[in-house]
Amino acid sequence: MSIYRLKVLNVAEKNDVAKNVSNILSGGSFQRREGFSVYNKVYDFSCEVPSLRFPCDMIMTSVSGHLLNYEFTQAHASWRSCDPKVLFNAPIVQGPSELNGNKIKSTLEREAAKCSVLIIWTDCDREGENIGFEVIRVCQAKKPNIRVLRARFSEITVPAINRAIRNLVPPDQRISDAVDVRQQLDLRIGAAFTRFLTMGIQNVSSAMQKNVVSYGSCQFPTLGFVVDQWKKRENFIPEDFWYIDVEFTRDNITCSFNWKRVRLFDERSVLAIFSKIMEKPTAQVTNLTSRQKTKYRPIAMDTVTFERLASSKLRINAKRAMTIAEKLYTSGFISYPRTETNKFPPDMSLNTLVGHQKESPEWGQFATRLLNFGGATPRNGNKSDQAHPPIHPTKYAGNLTGDDKKVYELIARHFLACCDRDALGHEVTVEATIEEEVFILKGLEIQDRNYLEVYIYEKWHDKEIPKFTLNETFTPDSIMMNTGKTCAPELLTESQLIALMEKHGIGTDATHAEHIEKIKLRNYITVTPDRRLKPEGLGIGLCEGYDEIGYAMSKPHLRAALEVELQQICSGTKTPGEVLRNQLTEYEKVFEESTKKRDKLFQEIVKHFS
Repeated sequence: MSIYRLKVLNVAEKNDVAKNVSNILSGGSFQRREGFSVYNKVYDFSCEVPSLRFPCDMIMTSVSGHLLNYEFTQAHASWRSCDPKVLFNAPIVQGPSELNGNKIKSTLEREAAKCSVLIIWTDCDREGENIGFEVIRVCQAKKPNIRVLRARFSEITVPAINRAIRNLVPPDQRISDAVDVRQQLDLRIGAAFTRFLTMGIQNVSSAMQKNVVSYGSCQFPTLGFVVDQWKKRENFIPEDFWYIDVEFTRDNITCSFNWKRVRLFDERSVLAIFSKIMEKPTAQVTNLTSRQKTKYRPIAMDTVTFERLASSKLRINAKRAMTIAEKLYTSGFISYPRTETNKFPPDMSLNTLVGHQKESPEWGQFATRLLNFGGATPRNGNKSDQAHPPIHPTKYAGNLTGDDKKVYELIARHFLACCDRDALGHEVTVEATIEEEVFILKGLEIQDRNYLEVYIYEKWHDKEIPKFTLNETFTPDSIMMNTGKTCAPELLTESQLIALMEKHGIGTDATHAEHIEKIKLRNYITVTPDRRLKPEGLGIGLCEGYDEIGYAMSKPHLRAALEVELQQICSGTKTPGEVLRNQLTEYEKVFEESTKKRDKLFQEIVKHFS
């Protein structure tokens, strides 16, 4: 008597994930065959799926990111086919993406026809959920009664994948709907403004005939942060200030006392104080404090923290860092790198993860010491996206090279540092008074470096000072009145820009790097030799032009409002149609004002570009 076997189609977001999941679920005994796309293979194996009750013949394949894209119909596809304003309401359709989209679609249709169950293995974030529903639409069009389930996982390890197959859930339509709304808005708003700006500027400037002036509701605010900082620097007027320094040597240690007032901007006032001090230049120790000093270990790593650290500490830009992190994830070395969570769940076996790092010749001894002295006690933040844990290593990776090694090392060292204890020191503060003016000296003795032993990205140094006693008096070796000038603010670094985007709700942890790269690609900004972000003439002109007509498109409020409404779709408090109407209405108002004041707008843009 033959045993009934279910045929189950499994679809991952990338071929590497499909291959690695197949290897885990099959115990290494899968068979590979070709799909219609040479980049997306098909893997066959047998597997037990508890919730399906029957033995399963599994077919695993993949897409390559989004399978379907929204686009305008042929009547509105050409740039000069219509007034750009029409695009706010023109019909749109969803078709296969250009990159092997039809071939991948054909593979899904061929395999779905054989199967009664579909399991989605795409990344467990908004975009991944939406890609999953694209797969569902294609498969259900071929086989309407196919049963659909969702595997949820945050890392490609044996325990995580086995846990996912045992706990299949329904896919989340609301999360996918939020992405659909965002995609439709990006298409309509982006195309309308891009066509309007590009054709308008080309009509008034022969120098800009080859420029595409693209608009994106995240691009412009991202550009705006860079321009605002540049304007602060350009408009900065330095001011002279004056201050008093006191130096004293004892026991062969020379130390500098800092003026408690720090500095004053009135030379006469400082001169009067200085003259008074010099009449009786005897200092008395009027306050002496000694206290424990703590340098806190890092909080568990979310995506924004990772991008900022990669940019500032490794000098790897956020986009490349995320590309490397995704490769490490699909190879099973780290957890899912797109997460808003910075606290580990209490039931997570952190000591096991620390134990994997004992293999490292560089930080293995630290991992051993951590386990021997109380185990992992992470410093958690207060954010959770309820989907993924903080970024962490899932196993030791010993054969990496180049930037891959640097990124993995950052994640591993950050994880170990987060799980260790804070660094402890002893700080002594001496306050010395000279004719009622207070000067301060601080010394530090580091007692326990703890997490700093592994976290090479932060420094904390001893600062030796002489011994002082309360109420003693001494004569300084020198008392100097010095002058300086206030310095203009520096241009933004990529790390600082990402922090501003996060603070103001521009994009998501998954898209920050993409928006920054886009405005670089459009030559709205460039990167200086010291890795700071400098706006170029076109970028400045776009921001100034919209400011001039009274619509600050480079400010974050419009896009931030959209991100709030997208989250409301996910939580079920607003419908997709409601959010779509709200957002299109707001942007149409700006578009109409742009067309009314187009002459002033384009003149301002061209002026800065020239």
